[in-house]
Amino acid sequence: MIVKDVMNKNIYTVELEEPVKNALKKMYDLGIQRLFVFNKLDEVVGVITYRDLVVLFESSGQPIDINLVKVSDIMTENVNTISADSSIQDVANLMVRADISGLLVEENGENIGVITKTDICRAVSLSEIITK
Repeated sequence: MIVKDVMNKNIYTVELEEPVKNALKKMYDLGIQRLFVFNKLDEVVGVITYRDLVVLFESSGQPIDINLVKVSDIMTENVNTISADSSIQDVANLMVRADISGLLVEENGENIGVITKTDICRAVSLSEIITK
């Protein structure tokens, strides 16, 4: 099984200078845990996750106005990617080594989807049902 067979084709995004409040609302409304951050040139420059938001709230020690904090202030700049033709095992190994739960999927230099730990679990579970 390869990434292309399992990935989600929806890449949910947020702009670099948006308030964290917008990112949090978007994640909540969509039921997702990450948004990829794009600049004005439509280039991926980071990712913001629920984990980043937890760190923001825990590290402050006082109330935070999430209208004033920008996505660019707390996002992770290094976005891990994987090829659409990579194996699920390669994805799992990368996620474990990098301690991440989602990857941007690339094909021919273009971003074509996202794969998460949930996608991998779903694929493994379905493959077990099909083979029984």
